[in-house]
Amino acid sequence: MGFACGIVGLPNVGKSTLFNALSSAGAEAQNFPFCTIEPNIAVASVPDARLDAIADAYGPQVRIPATIRFVDIAGLVRGASRGEGLGNQFLAQVREVDALAQVVRCFTDENVAHVDGRVDPVADLETIHTELCLKDLETVGRRLERAQKQSKGGDPFERMAIGVCERLSEHLDAARAASAFRPNGAKEAELVASLRLLTSKPMFYVANVDEAALADLEQAPHLRALRSRVEPRGGVVVPICAALEAQIGELEPEERPEFWESAGLSESGLHQVIRVGYGLLGLLTFFTKNERECRAWTIPRGSTAFDAAGAIHTDFQRGFIKAEVTWWEDFVAHGSDAKCREHGLVGIQGRDYVVRDGDLILFRFNV
Repeated sequence: MGFACGIVGLPNVGKSTLFNALSSAGAEAQNFPFCTIEPNIAVASVPDARLDAIADAYGPQVRIPATIRFVDIAGLVRGASRGEGLGNQFLAQVREVDALAQVVRCFTDENVAHVDGRVDPVADLETIHTELCLKDLETVGRRLERAQKQSKGGDPFERMAIGVCERLSEHLDAARAASAFRPNGAKEAELVASLRLLTSKPMFYVANVDEAALADLEQAPHLRALRSRVEPRGGVVVPICAALEAQIGELEPEERPEFWESAGLSESGLHQVIRVGYGLLGLLTFFTKNERECRAWTIPRGSTAFDAAGAIHTDFQRGFIKAEVTWWEDFVAHGSDAKCREHGLVGIQGRDYVVRDGDLILFRFNV
């Protein structure tokens, strides 16, 4: 199924509106909590000018971009960790994604109810964080109980698990995310990873502002408050007007740049959301081409040429011989494989070659 980024937040902050803009999937968006009960899934194309540049240089008309899955998860509320609202169901959905985009309401609209009766992005952020920590505490508590029972038989791993779970519980009880917990050694790290804790997932923040704020984002008070809380801690905030993006998404592609420009944007805010989500998942893109198509492929950073071959087809991996690798800019500059070979710009790589983000690869295989 590939990698997935979950869209989370309180009810009525614009999650489903953002999802609609990303996917044009028509997820229901209404002014009341829990309008999204089953998680909607969208596959969004990753904007990448490199793919267009390669295709323009080589000639095929078909261009297939890399993609990322977004999962629209229904709104969490205070008490979700105890099952309030539809908390247990929603938190289980969070567990299944690889990263999180938390949508935070940074607009004022008396016609759109706020679940707590006020617009306070920092408080909203804390509510979500607290519920995720509480659910993780519950998970760690269950694992601790199991370790205490099983360690009575002398199992050294379970004795170790007791100490790790006790330290981790103290860490979470102080409202610190599991991602900031530092295990001692590989075995402790393996144990912590097996818990699949919600606060261990990478997260970025989508500040949903109103259209008027786009003209001068630096002066938008709710956005400034959110940034002042998130960015000093290394977090990423992406401002976007989800309602406007959804409207623009209904236009023909050639009409959209004019509307972005009229709103003071150089490109769709959705593009930044997609790119940040893609990067947060630790992914990279490599390219392939033939007479019919140019295509972008997604693999985790650190993957080898052998891994990349398998991303295309198991036959490529099973019969792997070599990979002919050209840096995408070199190919665009010279315009052909022959020219790149003439200038010594095509590298012959084996299965252990670590793929770079932007490599253009031709796989040689035999099955």
